[in-house]
Amino acid sequence: MNSIQEVIVRDAHEWEREAVAAVMLESYQQYAFDLSAERWEEYRDSIRNSAYSHAPHARIVAELGGEIVGSVQLFLSSEAAYGKPEMGIHSPIIRLLAVSPGSRGRGIATLLIQEAARRSIQLGATTLNLHTSDMMASAVKLYERLGFERAYDTDIYNGESLVKGYRIELPGSLLLQSAV
Repeated sequence: MNSIQEVIVRDAHEWEREAVAAVMLESYQQYAFDLSAERWEEYRDSIRNSAYSHAPHARIVAELGGEIVGSVQLFLSSEAAYGKPEMGIHSPIIRLLAVSPGSRGRGIATLLIQEAARRSIQLGATTLNLHTSDMMASAVKLYERLGFERAYDTDIYNGESLVKGYRIELPGSLLLQSAV
């Protein structure tokens, strides 16, 4: 059986917030050594708090063998995602894409992004946005392989770190085809 077929992509239940937080923290732990201790603590707390926030339009999870192994959050605008209406993004944004290290290499991140894209189209959106940094090189490679392009107009700074904007045009996108 193909491992992708074993994965169930669905909305997270309210009672699963701690499991979602655990997957996100496990996934992002690899960046702890790339940041100062203080910055990592802030980032870790932000990640944990996001699991309990009511800001996302959708909290999408990937389940494998009855266990949550991945998640992504879908927001409707830069105001909802970052509290920054001045960024002027009025279309969906994905944040905090996470796949537990033991479940990587099965296409789970792609499935989560595809689901976010499908939902964005259902909302009438023509683009899907995200932000990432050079620290997350493997994620950048995935996003670019899936068709996301740099959206320099949405770049932001977190302290002195550049957080790069990416965007994909959804109509006709290869992202929405079943085998990416």
